[in-house]
Amino acid sequence: MILCTFTLLSCKDQTNQNHTSDIVFPDSLVSFSKQVSPLFQQTCVAAGCHGGSQPAANLNLEYDVCWRSLIDFSPPIVLVKNGKNSPLIMYIDGSNRRSPRMPLNSQPLTTNQSNGIKKWIDEGAKNN
Repeated sequence: MILCTFTLLSCKDQTNQNHTSDIVFPDSLVSFSKQVSPLFQQTCVAAGCHGGSQPAANLNLEYDVCWRSLIDFSPPIVLVKNGKNSPLIMYIDGSNRRSPRMPLNSQPLTTNQSNGIKKWIDEGAKNN
C-alpha cells in the first residue's frame, strides 16, 4: 500500500496523450533497445513517473539506466525467463492488486506490447 501511494504521488498530475500503438513487438527475438526501452520512454518516463531525480518507487526507466534498473530492482520485478510470473507484467496488465495498472497516466499498453515485454523476459531479458 505504501508503494502504491508513493507511486501515485510521484507522477505528474497529467494525462500522457502519447499513443503507444506505433511500437510493435515481433513474435520472437524481442530487442530491449528497439522495442522495450523506447516503449518505456514513451509511456513511463514521458508521463513523469519513472524518470528524473526522484522516479516513482525508485524505478528509473530513462534510456541510460533502464535495463539495469529493471534487472537489479529490489524486490525483483523481472524474473528472467519467467515473464508470466514477473511482477513487471502484473503491474502492466493490472493483475497486481496492490497497485493500479501501469502505465498510470497513459493509455494501457496494447496486447502486442504487454505480450512483447513478457516475451523479452522469457527470452532472457537481455540488454540487446
